[in-house]
Amino acid sequence: MAKIRLNAISTLAPEKASKKEYLEMTQKLAAEIGIMSEMLYASKKHSVLVVLQGMDASGKDGVTKNVFSDCPALCIDAHAFKKPTEEEMAHDFLWRVHRYSPAKGLIKIFIRSHYEDVLIQRVHKWIDDRRAAMRMDAINHYERLLVEDNGTLILKFYLHLSREQQLEKLEERRVVPEKQWKYNPGDFEESKRWDDYRKCYEDAINKSEIPWHIVPADKRWYRNYFVADVVHRELKKLDLAYPTLPDGG
Repeated sequence: MAKIRLNAISTLAPEKASKKEYLEMTQKLAAEIGIMSEMLYASKKHSVLVVLQGMDASGKDGVTKNVFSDCPALCIDAHAFKKPTEEEMAHDFLWRVHRYSPAKGLIKIFIRSHYEDVLIQRVHKWIDDRRAAMRMDAINHYERLLVEDNGTLILKFYLHLSREQQLEKLEERRVVPEKQWKYNPGDFEESKRWDDYRKCYEDAINKSEIPWHIVPADKRWYRNYFVADVVHRELKKLDLAYPTLPDGG
C-alpha cells in the first residue's frame, strides 16, 4: 500500500460543491445513523469505536455534535483524552484506554485517543523514536484485540486541516464570546510545531494496521458530511436489525 503524504491531500471541499446540498445530505445520514445506533444497542452483537484525531481546532467536537446528533443517549458515549493524570502516568500508556473501550451495543467516540501517546509525547521529545515504534505495535495489537475478540468496528478519522484555517479558528476562540471557553493561549504555541506534528501523524497513519480516513476539514459542512458518509456506509455493512421475539413469543 502506498504511503499517505498529507501534504499531497487537499484540505478543501470538492470544487463547486453546494453547501446547502451537503448540509441536507448530512442531516439525512445523521438520522439514519441514529436509527442504526439503536439497532446496534438492541442487538448487542457489535460495538463501534470512532477515533477522531486532528490538530487543535480541526473540528472533533463539531463532528461529534453533527454526525451523531440523532443517536439516542443510551446508544452512544464519548470520551476526550486529556493530559494523563499522575495515576495514569504510573501505568502503561494503554491502561487508561482499555476502560473506555466500547461494550457490545455501544458507539464510543474517542475525541483524541490512544494515538496522543505517539503524537504529542513524540513531538515534545518525551519519548524517543524507538519507544514510539514500540507503542505503535501495542496500539495495533490493542485494536486487533477489539476487532477479533469483541466484534468491534473501528473507524479512524484524521481531520485534515490547513495551517491557515487552523490559525483562523484559533483566533475565533479568542475573539468570539461563545467560543472563548475553548481558548487556550498554549494552542498558538503548539501550532508552531505544525511540521513536527504532521511528520508524527503521517508516521502513525502509515504504521496503522486499520486504515485511517483522511477528512478534508477546512469547510465544516463538508467535513461533517465526509465523516457521516463513512460511518453510515460502514454501519450498513454490519447488517443491523432489531431483535424479534422467538417463534411463538
